[in-house]
Amino acid sequence: MSNFVLFGTEGCHLCEDAEHLLLQAGLNFEIQDIINNDKAMQRYAIRIPVLVHTPSELELSWPFNAEQLQDFISQL
Repeated sequence: MSNFVLFGTEGCHLCEDAEHLLLQAGLNFEIQDIINNDKAMQRYAIRIPVLVHTPSELELSWPFNAEQLQDFISQL
């Protein structure tokens, strides 16, 4: 099980961009579609994509680049 969840939705090009960055960084993560989760929909609807570190509940909201992603990971 991964410690990271990427919240997004199908057809979201920004979510696809974020997923690509995470894959390039070699990050192990799960993808959760906010459409299937009422709580996530309420929390992230206008902010997706959002990367969440589940143990700490820290969030990295879009826009972020590879450097900002690495900074986020290194702070955990």
